[in-house]
Amino acid sequence: MKKKASKHHFPIRNRIVAAISDCTIVTETAVKGGSMITADLANGYNREVFALPGRTTDFKSAGCNWLIRNNQALLLENTQDLIKLMGWEEKKKPATKDQGELFIVLNEVEQRIMDLLTEREQMHIDVINATTGFPNSLNAGALLELEMKDLICSMPGRIYRVK
Repeated sequence: MKKKASKHHFPIRNRIVAAISDCTIVTETAVKGGSMITADLANGYNREVFALPGRTTDFKSAGCNWLIRNNQALLLENTQDLIKLMGWEEKKKPATKDQGELFIVLNEVEQRIMDLLTEREQMHIDVINATTGFPNSLNAGALLELEMKDLICSMPGRIYRVK
């Protein structure tokens, strides 16, 4: 069963919309109307209210102009204004490296493996184990640490190379 929209339900709906929205944007309204009620509710909920300005002779722009003139809404001219005023800009990370990445500290086993891999472009794990002189378990742990530090990568066939 469908119900016809009832005028007395609009303020209730507008109260909910104003409460759950990040902001309210008024695009066209007379000085008295539902949009003005919603803008007032949004201001009461400490939500941002924006209004698009209109011609001073236009009846449907009178409400927006009134909101802006009486500091009840911020002037909104384009979407970039909205993005900036709401703080929705995409935050870009600086291209600089962290201090930790600038000075990577390697233990004796890690340094020996890095020296070997720098000498030769790539090495099989068995050759690394035979060449370093350290126990296989120490080499395996060092290889994992070097991978986690993003200094080397493992390739198919148990081969390692410097990144």
